[in-house]
Amino acid sequence: MLDIIKMLAETFHAQQKQLYIVGGTVRDGLLLRGQSSDGDLATDARPEEIKRLVAPTHPTAVVLVGERFGTVRLHYDDSIIEITTFRSERYNPDSRKPEVCFGDSLEEDLARRDFTINALARDPLSERIHDLFNGRQDLENHILRAVGNEPDKRFDEDPLRLLRAIRFAAQLDFEIEAGTRAAIVRKASNLQKISRERIRDEMNKLLLSDHPAKGLDLLVELGLMAWIIPEVLELRGVSQKATTGKSTKDIYAHVLRVVERSSPRPVARWGALLHDIAKPRTKSVEDNKIHFFGHEDVGAYMARDILKHLHFDREFIQHVSQVVKLHMRANAYTSDWTDGAVRRLMLDSGDVLPDLLDLSRADITSYRADKVNRAAARVQELSERCQHLSEEAKRVPIKSPLDGNELMEMFGRGPGPWLRPLKEHLLGLVIDGELASDDKEEATRIARHMMSEQS
Repeated sequence: MLDIIKMLAETFHAQQKQLYIVGGTVRDGLLLRGQSSDGDLATDARPEEIKRLVAPTHPTAVVLVGERFGTVRLHYDDSIIEITTFRSERYNPDSRKPEVCFGDSLEEDLARRDFTINALARDPLSERIHDLFNGRQDLENHILRAVGNEPDKRFDEDPLRLLRAIRFAAQLDFEIEAGTRAAIVRKASNLQKISRERIRDEMNKLLLSDHPAKGLDLLVELGLMAWIIPEVLELRGVSQKATTGKSTKDIYAHVLRVVERSSPRPVARWGALLHDIAKPRTKSVEDNKIHFFGHEDVGAYMARDILKHLHFDREFIQHVSQVVKLHMRANAYTSDWTDGAVRRLMLDSGDVLPDLLDLSRADITSYRADKVNRAAARVQELSERCQHLSEEAKRVPIKSPLDGNELMEMFGRGPGPWLRPLKEHLLGLVIDGELASDDKEEATRIARHMMSEQS
C-alpha cells in the first residue's frame, strides 16, 4: 500500500496540493502494530478536487463517503485508502453528531484531533513526521493524553471521545494521563448526547481489544458505564458466596475475568459480559448459602433489553440472549449425560453452540489449578461429544420418521393443535436415541397408541 500512497503524494504535489498520512495509520506504524490494508490521508484539496486528482492513478472504485465530511474512499484491489480534506470539528450541544468545517492547514487539522498519539502526520515522500503535541513521546511512555491544554474542550467538541479514550487504553494497554482522566470524570454525563449506534460501535471495538477487562473497569471507574450499561454497576460488591469468614467471590470481578478469557468474537465477548447480569436481581440466601435461581432466564431478558437499547440488530440480540439463557446448562454438563441430552443442548443452541462452549470454558475463573483442569476437561469432553454427534447427524439427520402430512393422512384429520404434541413426541424419541429416524413402522405404532390414549 505504501507504493500507492507515494504515487498519490507525487500526483498531489505535482498540482501544488498537500497530502499526508495521518492519525492511527502513523500511530500504529510507530508502534510496529503491523501494516494495515487501510490508510488514512489528509489534504488541503476539497472532495471534488480529490476525485479529479486521483483519476490518473486508476483506483478500482471512488466513493464519496460524505460530502460534508470531506472524505473520499479509494479502492485499489485489496487496499482501501481514505483521503479527507483538512478540517476543524466542533460539537453542537443540540446535535448528536459532530459538525465539520473544512480547514486550510495541516496544523489546524492536527489541533482538532482527540489525543496526542493520533495527532501525528507523516509526509509519504520525505518520511518527515509532523508532531505538534509530543505524541511520539506519549507513544514511548504508553500514555494517552488529550490534545492541547484543555482536555474538557476536547470532550465537549465530540463526547464520543470519552469512550474512545477508554477504547484506546484497552487496545494499546496505555495509561490515561491524570488531567485527561479527570476531564473524563467531569464530562462523563455528556455521553448521553451521543447516538446509541456510535456508542455501540465503540463498545464492540473495546470488547474485541486485547485488554477488554481493563477497558470495562475504566468505564466503571471513570463514570461512563452509568450512561452505557448501568446494570453492570449492580454487579460490584455482590458476593457469590455466603459471608462465613471465607473469602468471597465478587461477581463484577468474576465477569471481568470471564470477558478477558473469552474468545475475541462479538457474540462470545458480549455473552461473557452479560451472562451473570441478572445475579444481583435474583440473589437469595437460604441456610447461609447464596442462590441466584433463574438468573439465566432473567439475564436473557435483560441482555435483550440492553442490546436493543444499543441498537444491535435482531439476529445479534437473539444470539447473545441465547448464550446467556443456556450457559448454566452447558456448565452443568457431566460425563453421564445421555446422547439425547447433548443433542437437545445442540438443538437449543443452534448457531451459537461455539460461543456457548467458549463461555463455558471462560467461566472457569477459580485460582485452584486442579479445579480449573477438571472443569476444562469437562468442557472439552462436551465439545468432543457435540462434534461426534454433529458428524453423526450429517449421516443420519435427526428428524421424525413421520412428517405432518403423513400423520394427517394416517388419522384422516386436517391441521390443528392435535398435531404438534405428536410430532414433538416422535422427534423427542429420535433425539433420545429410542427411535430410529427411518423407523416408520414403530413410529406409526407409537402415534396410534398416543391418539387412542387421548381419545
